[in-house]
Amino acid sequence: MVKKRPVVVLTPSMDGRGELVTVVALSSVRPNPVRSFHCLLPQACLPMLGQFQQNETWVKGDMIYAVGFHRLDAIKLGTRGADGKRQYFTNCLSRARMREIYACVLHGLHMSALADHIPE
Repeated sequence: MVKKRPVVVLTPSMDGRGELVTVVALSSVRPNPVRSFHCLLPQACLPMLGQFQQNETWVKGDMIYAVGFHRLDAIKLGTRGADGKRQYFTNCLSRARMREIYACVLHGLHMSALADHIPE
């Protein structure tokens, strides 16, 4: 993948992996056809920015990557706080939403049988 793309971080950095994290790609293009490794994210869990509120945002569970955390940029909200510093989108997804995303990724890895066993 060459272009900048929003992602969801699936894993924290782990011992032995240095600064690597695993991410899954997001896209504003509706998959055709929609498959078990795709899921639509509700706008309520996305930044209140035009690109995320005007278009659908899809998890592409078949597009997972290990990337250096230093290569990721937080989403800038385009506003500044009372202290004059830039504001960034810092919301976390709920456990239920993350279970849905993990299930998409498992389907994308052809490990669908594990998707039913994701802990609560």
